[in-house]
Amino acid sequence: MSIIHEKSPKHCAEKQTIKILNKSKKKLLFCASTCFLSILCLILLCFILHPSNPHFSLTQVDINHLNITSPSPFLNSFIKLTLLSTNPNKGIGIYYDRFLLHASYNSHSITPDTSVPPFFQDHQQPNLLNASLLGNHHHVDPSLDAEKLPLGFIATGSLRWKVGNWISRRHGFSVDCGTVLPLGRRDSILLTSKQPTVCSTSF
Repeated sequence: MSIIHEKSPKHCAEKQTIKILNKSKKKLLFCASTCFLSILCLILLCFILHPSNPHFSLTQVDINHLNITSPSPFLNSFIKLTLLSTNPNKGIGIYYDRFLLHASYNSHSITPDTSVPPFFQDHQQPNLLNASLLGNHHHVDPSLDAEKLPLGFIATGSLRWKVGNWISRRHGFSVDCGTVLPLGRRDSILLTSKQPTVCSTSF
């Protein structure tokens, strides 16, 4: 005489619940493992690629208006400049979220910050950035050279690296450019420099 084991509805429901929980745990473990491996691969890829700093050079500076008052020198200026930005990296793009430019003389700002619109720069892609800087009544050193005008152009901002679908956090950067323009008359003159100047970039 055989013994028949009958499973109650409660037992079946518990068994089904265990199966569902096991499947959910497996799916969760698989997703977590995939995510971890993806992040690890991207980190290793970044270390292997080792992003190089973007390159900047000042290609042209036009001073459409320059007025230096006396006896206490104040500088009024309207400057147009063209900056060449190049991404030297292979397989790494750059998002420029914030890009501010200003002109300086003798380490003192002579124009307020001017914002360049945000842009994306693909790998090994050059971009020409144009900006107009307007400065009014900025005090300058009384010993301003009568024959030349050394100017600095400073860019500050934040960028993000892009590798595949992964995008890094924001990183602050600074670009320092300099040029020397010949200076003749000190009122309402046009100064132009088309000699490329390599800029320094730091993070």
